[in-house]
Amino acid sequence: MDITIQPKQLQGDITVIPSKSQAHRLLICAAFADGPTILNCPETNRDMDATAGCLNALGADIVKSETGYFVTPAGKTPEKAELNVHDSGSTLRFMLPVAGALGVDTLFRMEGRLPQRPLSPMWEEMERMGCALTRPADDTIRCTGKLRPGHYSIDGSVSSQYITGLLLALSVLDCPSQLEITGRVESRPYIQMTKDAISQFGSDPENPGTKQFHSPGNLTVEGDWSNGAFFLAANTLGSKLDIHGLKSDSSQGDRAAAVLLPKLREGRQVIDARDIPDLVPILSVVAACCHGAEFTNIRRLRLKESDRVASVIAMITALGGKAEADGNTLRILGTGLTGGTVDSVNDHRIAMSAAIAATICEEQVTILGADCVQKSYPRFFEEYRRLGGNYEQYLR
Repeated sequence: MDITIQPKQLQGDITVIPSKSQAHRLLICAAFADGPTILNCPETNRDMDATAGCLNALGADIVKSETGYFVTPAGKTPEKAELNVHDSGSTLRFMLPVAGALGVDTLFRMEGRLPQRPLSPMWEEMERMGCALTRPADDTIRCTGKLRPGHYSIDGSVSSQYITGLLLALSVLDCPSQLEITGRVESRPYIQMTKDAISQFGSDPENPGTKQFHSPGNLTVEGDWSNGAFFLAANTLGSKLDIHGLKSDSSQGDRAAAVLLPKLREGRQVIDARDIPDLVPILSVVAACCHGAEFTNIRRLRLKESDRVASVIAMITALGGKAEADGNTLRILGTGLTGGTVDSVNDHRIAMSAAIAATICEEQVTILGADCVQKSYPRFFEEYRRLGGNYEQYLR
């Protein structure tokens, strides 16, 4: 689906959708708890459903409803399983070590750009601790063997998702283990989110494997700062939205948007992207419309749903702005945006960022492949229109 948006500010009330990041973690904990869990999550997406589907394949019974998920824990796990993670990097990086902890002969199927995204050094650590991992085809991974309890060590400078995956896996094991994190840690707030989820299920994230997951009975997934940032950015650019559902004390790293967006209006900023790679596309739009910005530590942006260094530069340029990158730095000039055609390159955050840019552009904005928002926010454009957005959509 392609859409063409006419410039118009947004106005009205918006309740932020549930956090995809937190939902992944709570679903996994619930699937291995000692009793059923009701997970209140009234807005779901393709990535959440991918994790739920994988857990069902491993023996859980997760039923989706209008209000969220009802999770009946896994009883006996199968000897073999096939898990389709679609293009969800979180699902793959969390479920791969969990399958290893269960000792299930598991075939993972991947889609989109996911087969090209890295798994090292988690891959090597899993093999050192008892699993065998192979690539039967470009879009599949096979995991056999079983992780053993003990001392695990992983470099935290590549992805916090590896640490989350191992923490969840070691919590599933029925014997105590230790996880040592070396190097400078990327996206540290998301490791804390994992520890919080484990704690909500009565286990000890600092001593994984020492306490079984205990169902709290009923949990609510908090609002998503990553997606809420798009509407906060719209307000920064002149829209008048009343935004609800964001916790100021959330462990989500992207709550930094509440501080960074106002600063972009004050003057040119230097922003460390190490802990907020998902915010860079929308912050770049606001920077282009204000005083510009320089993003440092952008290396991990190249490993997302798209090469987000290239796709952000392409988006800003297509909309009439100026952007450049060299080494580990992305620079956005504060020249303003006029409009144009943006290829989403199947990256949901590029598509939504371009839509917010349209609220302040002088000319119309066309977004190619806008349906990629299904990954994290299926109703984004429906809500965009409800808030006054004016667009037409076209099916290819």
